[in-house]
Amino acid sequence: MRAVWYERTGPAREVLQFGERPLPLPAPGEVRVRLLASGVNPADTYRRAGTSYANEFPLIVPNSDGAGFVEALGDGADPALLGRRVWLYNAQRFRPFGTAAEFTCVPADCVHDLPEDVPFEVGACLGIPAMTAHRCLCADGPVAGLRVLVSGGGGAVGNYAVQLARWGGAAQVLATASGGWKTADAQAAGAEQVFDYRAPDCAERILAATGGAGVDRIVEVDVAGNLALWSSVIALNGSVIGYASRGGPTPPIPVSGTLMRKNVNLRGVVLNSAPAAARRQAMEDITTWLRAGTRLHRVAATFPLAGTAAAHEAVEAGTKRGTVVVLPQG
Repeated sequence: MRAVWYERTGPAREVLQFGERPLPLPAPGEVRVRLLASGVNPADTYRRAGTSYANEFPLIVPNSDGAGFVEALGDGADPALLGRRVWLYNAQRFRPFGTAAEFTCVPADCVHDLPEDVPFEVGACLGIPAMTAHRCLCADGPVAGLRVLVSGGGGAVGNYAVQLARWGGAAQVLATASGGWKTADAQAAGAEQVFDYRAPDCAERILAATGGAGVDRIVEVDVAGNLALWSSVIALNGSVIGYASRGGPTPPIPVSGTLMRKNVNLRGVVLNSAPAAARRQAMEDITTWLRAGTRLHRVAATFPLAGTAAAHEAVEAGTKRGTVVVLPQG
């Protein structure tokens, strides 16, 4: 099969190689997927660049998310999966061979049906972004009846979080963004109000929108950078669930003033180590959500498999609108 791989970390054009690799064979409990699309997420570029992880294996095929057809089964895999149209995640998490290839093998629990009316490029956007959004929203229980604030509502995770919060029955869905298309996308996803997080009166405006009560659950894209904002607007007995912290790894958390006094739960989320049952529930809920109506998906750009280095660079540029996708069969 054709694939892209690296044997050392570094800049995409220096370390990514394109060529032929052996066709993978599914181990017991695994399925082999013929990939039609491969999603590129920031975490994939961090791993390849070596900024967050040392080289975990001697040879790595990058990218975790994808979509395609199940075309082979390992021992013990459900025969009903054969030939199914699926989306998948976690291909290159604790495993060496991701989705920047024509085929990949993953545990059967990492694939789920892709509805017929959902393009494969969209299926490749669902893994890390949509499942992270679901985990952030639901880790502390259902959102039905809650006031929810999505930080970075125009980003890939944030946009899905807004949509899933609305679908989950949240009483109020608010978002922050920095203006322009990011604000427009948060609004298009269903945010009732979108606030510029850089505005000096942002916290006051969010509190006013909630009648002074604050928000019950915050999906936070920058725990450190937005600490002053989330600690001001979180409601009594609320939860702040962060999946990134670009503003710094060790923020001065207001433990007594916010966490204790308000009985606030501060939770971190990394998808690949979240409880297996929660990840499976996320896949089931996301597929149900897909089938229930028209959804907003943003494919920022598509690249051929041989252009995977350019795809990684497009993610690293920090200007993408949605998810960058590689097309292995194109």
